[in-house]
Amino acid sequence: MHEDTQPAAPGVDPAYVEIAVEVFAMLADATRVRIVLALLAGELTVGELAQVVDRSPTSVSQHLAKLRLARMVAARQDGNRVHYRLINDHVGRLVTDGLQQAEHAVDPTPHHHEQTS
Repeated sequence: MHEDTQPAAPGVDPAYVEIAVEVFAMLADATRVRIVLALLAGELTVGELAQVVDRSPTSVSQHLAKLRLARMVAARQDGNRVHYRLINDHVGRLVTDGLQQAEHAVDPTPHHHEQTS
């Protein structure tokens, strides 16, 4: 059986596996990860996002367009300004979990495992 057509784990629709791969591919870009992290705090405009992620508004707009097509962010028009937000908390958790996994790769005692008193 070809690996792309193999059944997923029991009870998981193989189509969901393919879509998950597309989600991970969409997040395989540092600017898009930074945009998602910025949007964890709430809605932001392109200009605000550009400042936070230290990229040009044009670049941020292009990345937001891709994230919108992937149904990861949504836009809300307010007069002549457009505010962007995460559609749900799943993409934020994916990015946060990815960062925590990165901590494990470079630090024997990752920051997110430290006890807070």
